[in-house]
Amino acid sequence: MNDPALPAAQAAAACVRRVARAIAGGGGLGRVPVAPGTAASAAALLAGAGLLTASPWALPVAALAATVLGAWAVTASGVTGDPGWVVIDEIAGQWLALLALPRPAPLWLLAAFALFRALDMAKPGPVGWADRRRGALWVMADDVIAGALAAVLLLALRMLRGM
Repeated sequence: MNDPALPAAQAAAACVRRVARAIAGGGGLGRVPVAPGTAASAAALLAGAGLLTASPWALPVAALAATVLGAWAVTASGVTGDPGWVVIDEIAGQWLALLALPRPAPLWLLAAFALFRALDMAKPGPVGWADRRRGALWVMADDVIAGALAAVLLLALRMLRGM
């Protein structure tokens, strides 16, 4: 039986997968030849600094959107494991780390970047636990946890400094 709707459905599925891969790849940042995760985190840092100045809601909404859309994109793109070109997780994690900052002060931005990258690469405690899990959602989870831990550490540093 030859279903005439089948080619249209296949084309639609292919389109959805292309969109999902574009989101998962951070709009092309995942194709940076050296250290795509670090490149995506740096780009997220710059964009996040702008979001911090735009509105009190801009960065939280963007972080939530990157996390939710990222989870969908990683699932819908059909990736296995945690391929290096998938960097939406770094973007979401970096934006979560920046939520601890009231404004984009250069030294605090650098601290947010350094803490997030260190936690993401060293994978201590719950970050490593999430990283060892299998499945598309866990690709996002380790970076979301690293971003949340970085935010907690930044808040602690700010409290120690009386800020």
